[in-house]
Amino acid sequence: MVITNVIGTAIFLTPGSMATTLPSEPLLLLSWIAGGAISLCGGLTYAEMGAMYPRSGGLYLFLKEAFGPLVAFLYGWGAVLVILTGATSAVAVGAATYLAHFVPALSTTHVIFAARLPWGPWTISAAQVVAAVSIAILGAVNYVGIESGNRLQAVLTVAKVAAIAVLPVVAIVLHPVKISLTPIVPHVAHPAIAFGVVMVAVMWAYEGWYYLPFCAGEVRHPQRTVPRAFVIGILAITAIYVIVNVGYMLALPFAQIRGSERIAEKAMMELVGASGAGIVAATVALSGVACNAASIIGVSRACYALAADGMFFRAAARVHPRYRTPHVAIVLTCLWSALLALTGTYDQLYTWVTFASVAFSALAGIAIFRLRRIRPDVPRPYRTWGYPVVPALFVLAVGVLVINTMIELPVESLIGVAIVALGLPAYWYWRRGVRL
Repeated sequence: MVITNVIGTAIFLTPGSMATTLPSEPLLLLSWIAGGAISLCGGLTYAEMGAMYPRSGGLYLFLKEAFGPLVAFLYGWGAVLVILTGATSAVAVGAATYLAHFVPALSTTHVIFAARLPWGPWTISAAQVVAAVSIAILGAVNYVGIESGNRLQAVLTVAKVAAIAVLPVVAIVLHPVKISLTPIVPHVAHPAIAFGVVMVAVMWAYEGWYYLPFCAGEVRHPQRTVPRAFVIGILAITAIYVIVNVGYMLALPFAQIRGSERIAEKAMMELVGASGAGIVAATVALSGVACNAASIIGVSRACYALAADGMFFRAAARVHPRYRTPHVAIVLTCLWSALLALTGTYDQLYTWVTFASVAFSALAGIAIFRLRRIRPDVPRPYRTWGYPVVPALFVLAVGVLVINTMIELPVESLIGVAIVALGLPAYWYWRRGVRL
């Protein structure tokens, strides 16, 4: 869950733009290590709350226990409506786009349906259909049992990590170590500011490690397993990110890394020729499918937790009598994700709620301080190592992302807040005890 849901497409795309902002190889590698350290602080923070409340729900449950049902509902509303479902759709379409490298007829340019609506044209491409079908297949696997979903994730994770490892291994074999040890090049006027800007991209690349507590209620020995999975998973991700970036730096001169939008493809083509593009396309497609195998579990459990509290459609709280999965929640969230993929509006919606997503992550970090104060007697099988410094570092780092998002995307941030606020009427409706 931790490894698979984090490693998506960012590691294949963002290093080129990062190198433009911060043209220093050692500092770029340091930024990836720093991102892993911040994520680890978050993992250790969430692990205490996950061990306190070993039930499915994740951030929704933490926010509910610390700040009450309204804050929790607004997070769950935003997550089910756009944050998690929109991310699932975006990753599915991205994976389908790379699959078109092998089957051009499945590209986004191959339009199979078009209609003119009052607010503009609506088109559905072959890639969008493939994306929707992939979501449905992954949903079906998870429908028949958490163990079948876990086995699929295990296979996909091993295959994905093995595919990603090809680039640095080939680079190390074919090229001697040539990374410059000069920490800062002369023309970086404000290296601290540049490092901060780069860290925004890095933290987005680590996004998703917190999905594990969403299914804590279905994990064996969650009090022990959740903290251990956070530590091992995030350390493994950090190692993978650093090694892959070393591979880029060995394969390409730094001047070619700077500004490259598809750096993984360029690096593999430099190493093995034209076949490198196919290797990268297959890896990115596999990475996207594996990422969604984990995200579908997370979003369906968020939906289930809402319904179990009587704050969503009652049927979504049902557990299948044979498979012991929240089958209705899985169907609802997968159908909605597939619909977002077909509408093509998921990317815009996800941009709008970026601010809300980051803000709720910071709020969930703050929850540990409040729970220590208002729930001192609740058993804590695991207590955050380094408390209160470790949780404070995580909240501070995520808080910087919140402020940066407000500055860089003020309109989108306000729209994101408005989308979340649309959940207020629904909250008042369900709080009155009305059920559908």
